Amino acid sequence: MKTTMKALGRISATDCVKLCHRVVDGLCGREPPCRSDYSATWSLEEWLQLLDFLSGLFRSTVGSNFTDEEVLAKLSDVDHSHSQAVLSVVRAREEEIRRALLDSTNSISSATLQDFDWQLKLAMSSDKISSLNTPLLSLSLDVREKGALRPITMELNREELSSLISSLEAANKVVLQLK
Repeated sequence: MKTTMKALGRISATDCVKLCHRVVDGLCGREPPCRSDYSATWSLEEWLQLLDFLSGLFRSTVGSNFTDEEVLAKLSDVDHSHSQAVLSVVRAREEEIRRALLDSTNSISSATLQDFDWQLKLAMSSDKISSLNTPLLSLSLDVREKGALRPITMELNREELSSLISSLEAANKVVLQLK
């Protein structure tokens, strides 16, 4: 990682700003920087590591709302002019990066949860068992998909509810990693 950051020092601070803007362009769905423009400066492995480092830095900086000091701390192994160049690109394009992160998160699914309601019921018996005493959760979801609101209703026992909660927690972790 340190050698990756130090490799940034092989270009001028002005070229560093241009490279960082092109990396942000790539994050935002536009044309990323061309390897051929930098083939004399970095090997293919160094190039890939540098792109990975910069794009990860931009994602984490904007996704976690880092302060300037936190960004500069991540760039502690880079000389001052280059770290200031990277920071200037982050601040100049912060909203654009944030929109790109939100778009990539939202593109996972076109459906969004608009509202939910729940009720806890106690099933006392059934036609097969005279004494059941099982708690059941009735969950109603209003999901908006392609502009249309679609109601979804489900009834869950304790095990099914635990499984649903585990699945939602895992999905939340994935979404947080994408930011």
